[in-house]
Amino acid sequence: MSLFDSTPPSTPRSRVIAFDIEIANQFELAPGEDLEDHGPFDISVAASTTGDGSVRHWYARGADGRPARHIDATIARDMLTFLRREQSAGALVCAWNGMAFDLRWLGHAAGDDRLAAEVALDLYDPMFQFVSKRGFPVSLAAVADGLGVKETKLMSGADAPKEWAAGNHQKVIDYVAGDCRLTREVVERILARREVRWRTKKGTLSSESFAKLERVRDVMRAPPPDQSWMSDPKPWTSWFSWLTPFATRT
Repeated sequence: MSLFDSTPPSTPRSRVIAFDIEIANQFELAPGEDLEDHGPFDISVAASTTGDGSVRHWYARGADGRPARHIDATIARDMLTFLRREQSAGALVCAWNGMAFDLRWLGHAAGDDRLAAEVALDLYDPMFQFVSKRGFPVSLAAVADGLGVKETKLMSGADAPKEWAAGNHQKVIDYVAGDCRLTREVVERILARREVRWRTKKGTLSSESFAKLERVRDVMRAPPPDQSWMSDPKPWTSWFSWLTPFATRT
């Protein structure tokens, strides 16, 4: 039986649940270097919006009561269980690049890649869906700008591990919550407008039609995007290589 065969829940998707993680590992990326080359990652803090519009956080505490460097397997599994439960209840669970990054490393932290894969296959990931159409990624900030979302990112994601290590925990907790709210608003606008609009690196606006948002399992079935015009493209299948072994039960 293939995990791809799962059918969408019949419950109307009335709630948009967005989530995000921050990593604890500190390093400097060289120009053109892939972040994934530094994995596996530890997770300092994670968060998700909830059905009533509030934000729920997951992080560990040390013996002194202060936030610890990273979450443990129990906390990571609790978050995955929460997300899977929301999916089963009919929520539209989404994340920006959540399939390739967030869920991969949540599964690693939880010691439960299978549960992470189940969440990933039913995830709505507009960035992954965009890559399937255009062959390259686009940032959440660029899309938020293009769609006119007023809420902005509170810092660079690269700064979050440094701030966490420096003890500025609340700053990072607020940051990950803000990214959850930002993701949800972006997704809601994509749903309403049926397009992704983004601010290009040249400062112009561009757009890509989205007739509907699709689950990761359905995007994975799509033909590979045309990357023939790109000098050094990231191969299409490498976006979901961690997930492929879980797509079919033997």
